[in-house]
Amino acid sequence: MNDKLMDTRFAPAERAPDEKLIEQRESLLSQPLFQTLLNALPDRIMILNPERQVLLANQAMLELLGLEGDPGILGLRPGEAMQCIHHADGPGGCGTSEYCRTCGAVRAVLTSQAEGGSQHECRLTIKQGDQETPLELLVWATRFPYEAHDLTIVAISDIGHEKRRRVLERIFFHDILNTAGSLRGFAELLKTEAGGPTGEIADHIYQAARILVNEIEAHRHLLAAENNELSAQWHRIMSLDFLQSMAVRYLGHEVARDRKVLVEAESCEVEFYSDPVLLGRVVGNLLKNAIEAVRPGEPVTLGCVAEDRSVEFRVHNPGHIPRDIQMQIFQRSFSTKGSGRGLGTYSAKLLATRYLYGRVSFDSTPERGTVFRARLLRYPPEASVTAEC
Repeated sequence: MNDKLMDTRFAPAERAPDEKLIEQRESLLSQPLFQTLLNALPDRIMILNPERQVLLANQAMLELLGLEGDPGILGLRPGEAMQCIHHADGPGGCGTSEYCRTCGAVRAVLTSQAEGGSQHECRLTIKQGDQETPLELLVWATRFPYEAHDLTIVAISDIGHEKRRRVLERIFFHDILNTAGSLRGFAELLKTEAGGPTGEIADHIYQAARILVNEIEAHRHLLAAENNELSAQWHRIMSLDFLQSMAVRYLGHEVARDRKVLVEAESCEVEFYSDPVLLGRVVGNLLKNAIEAVRPGEPVTLGCVAEDRSVEFRVHNPGHIPRDIQMQIFQRSFSTKGSGRGLGTYSAKLLATRYLYGRVSFDSTPERGTVFRARLLRYPPEASVTAEC
């Protein structure tokens, strides 16, 4: 190991020299029963050295990584072996970037090295080919003194299905029951006022019913998107018409009560092709999040800019997102709104990147507030056959 400490933004960046790695690995392999026991376990297992580098991995871990044997991951850190999208963002690889400060896997290993054992949930996005795949993992790390080596056993369990099921159930019942309760209340009023003017009450019932259907469709689309079961239906759209329709739609939403939704006067009018339903989900989720973030009376602003090949929709609110939350903003099931929430920004990014030839980004500062951007191709390849929107 180098005497001079390497630069890092979180965990130590130093690595063991190759000869030391080989010595540690061969020491473990000298006990055949040890490898047999590791492969008998259903969870993914890695053995790390004090520098958090992989010495051994069991068969379940190798299958997750798509490897037939583990020599290829010798010396890598867990995020590097699993192709975490942030593994190269730090000066010393996995564990050394700003993003790693919120990583449950790194925290579990560091805590176990200091205290003997630790368990953390880890939201990890990995690169598989040209597609990003989010994982939700439960990571156990246990200190493992072995001969002259102070090692760490890391066990990883995929809890994504359980987390998705719980989150989706809670979101579904939260939103649907709230809206259904509103519908029931207005229906009771309509029954009471049956002999008098019913126009306004009927309109409230209609709006509540519309929101109910929209919420159900939103969850249906998200489930289909995660299962790769969606296909975009391309239509010609005019940007200002789309912005105005989004503003009107969410002004009638419960979350917008006493809030303002404005369309920037400088927004451009441009033709582009997209799936209006999926695009409405993307911008709608960003808009809904912005409305929930502002105080009564504060404005949320919609805008649009365009270039020859792209169109960008913007949603601005005057609030600022703290840095630690910014690091996790697109992770599935992360939320500042309480347990069981938090699919808005995740689903917006999923739909935009996987189905609409787009990307979702944001910036947030105390001086300028928060701006979310959805940038899309104006003329996607699949939009050669279109219908009027």
